[in-house]
Amino acid sequence: MGIYAIGDLHLSHGQAKPMDIFGPDWENHVEKIEKNWNLVVGDHDLVIVPGDISWAMHLPGAAADLNWLAGLKGTKLLIKGNHDYWWNSITKVRAQLPPSVYALQNDHFLWPGHVVCGTRGWLCPGEEGFDNDQDQKLYLREARRLELSLESAVSAVDSHIIAALHFPPYNRRGQPSVFTDLLEKFAVKLCVFGHIHDSGRDYIFQGEKNGVEYRFVAADGINFTPLKLR
Repeated sequence: MGIYAIGDLHLSHGQAKPMDIFGPDWENHVEKIEKNWNLVVGDHDLVIVPGDISWAMHLPGAAADLNWLAGLKGTKLLIKGNHDYWWNSITKVRAQLPPSVYALQNDHFLWPGHVVCGTRGWLCPGEEGFDNDQDQKLYLREARRLELSLESAVSAVDSHIIAALHFPPYNRRGQPSVFTDLLEKFAVKLCVFGHIHDSGRDYIFQGEKNGVEYRFVAADGINFTPLKLR
């Protein structure tokens, strides 16, 4: 019962949204993901998908992408990304999810020996383009959502906590944030995230810091292959 992660799938089965406009690596990316996923993931494994799942604008439009995910091996756990406009009410989202697909928001997901928490996250202070008015509000709101998720897992004290964010929990200089503070406070063992593409990947910190291991899992950064975490 392994645990994997891959984010930024950018699926568009319900509409025409070719990703190869972002570079040759994205050519036939859905076929790459499907092939690699089913090669490495087993039926009894968990795959965390931290955001930017579907280009759909509304929940009904995401049905084809969610059904495609359901057809892949393993249990899939979804986190909202900044492009997941179809993700509105968590109650409505969960009501429409096909078998083997679950959504995480303000709570936690239990897996043998582990508990997964998380939220979308946001730009961190000190990041290029961070607006002290607009971004600060979203940053603090997402931090509270992460805190709620982590607090909900307190009862699972015998489990290792994995946190999943869409945005990196720090800026490109690797400076601490309210997200990293929360991860350390709740003794999170591992944090996965995505969101960053192209040359921005050169600034990503990966590795252990203050007891937390950070892993970058955007699809194009891991060769469109789910990364094994445990």
